[in-house]
Amino acid sequence: SNVTNKTDPRSMNSRVFIGNLNTLVVKKSDVEAIFSKYGKIVGCSVHKGFAFVQYVNERNARAAVAGE
Repeated sequence: SNVTNKTDPRSMNSRVFIGNLNTLVVKKSDVEAIFSKYGKIVGCSVHKGFAFVQYVNERNARAAVAGE
């Protein structure tokens, strides 16, 4: 989905910010493909120059940050 719920404080720790992203080349499907190896993605939103990936839990988000 395109939703990364920024209002739910419980979901904040399971969200990963990806900065300095060349969004002219990298698409949402690319971001999902790269980050899905760390856990189930429940939301992904790509904006000009950055993206957010929302995981089901904080453990997945921490693994993604450590791995990338």
